[in-house]
Amino acid sequence: MYFRHTGTGFFRRMATMRLSTACATVALCAATLLGTEAALADIYSFTDERGVKHFTNIPSLDRRYKLLYREARPSARSQAYMPTEADIRRFQGIVEAAARSHGVDAALVQAVISAESGFNPNAVSRKGASGLMQLMPDTARRYGVRNLFDPVENVHGGVRYLKDLLALFNGDMHLALAGYNAGENAVIRAGNRIPPYPETQNYVPKVIDFYQRFRARKG
Repeated sequence: MYFRHTGTGFFRRMATMRLSTACATVALCAATLLGTEAALADIYSFTDERGVKHFTNIPSLDRRYKLLYREARPSARSQAYMPTEADIRRFQGIVEAAARSHGVDAALVQAVISAESGFNPNAVSRKGASGLMQLMPDTARRYGVRNLFDPVENVHGGVRYLKDLLALFNGDMHLALAGYNAGENAVIRAGNRIPPYPETQNYVPKVIDFYQRFRARKG
């Protein structure tokens, strides 16, 4: 039996290989055929009229390709990389002052900042959210934030918004975070549940993970 791989710039054939392979072995074979970089992807396959087995990570090359192996997707938790200690300390005074002033857990504020901007005060999203807490212009106006890139203004505005969301959803942190990401009306329309948006459903556990890490730092 012959095998053919396409999609990453080289051609390779392997002989005398059984097709009745278990899923894990198939995955290993595909990883070997595709190389390290391509192994971190879904694998597709088909057998042509000559009995040649074809593998690829680019199914659009031929509509005969069918999914053979799906690479496990990283969880939201595994993607939550902590910011540097220097970044945390740089804005720690501002975060603690805003958290104390508005009655919100400082660890939660740090968690939101970590997920939103990675402690970059000049961050701007494709949707126009800006600053440490990635405030949208309408939200900034609602809370009197004139300069989105001023860390003090941005954090105080974001913490006030977070406080109002926690009050709106009766202290439910998951719903408050969903509201921070998707807007409170989206949460309400979803029946006071996390809206069915992939971004929001990934965002909430990511922030919760950061929150637990910052809480642990306090000892």
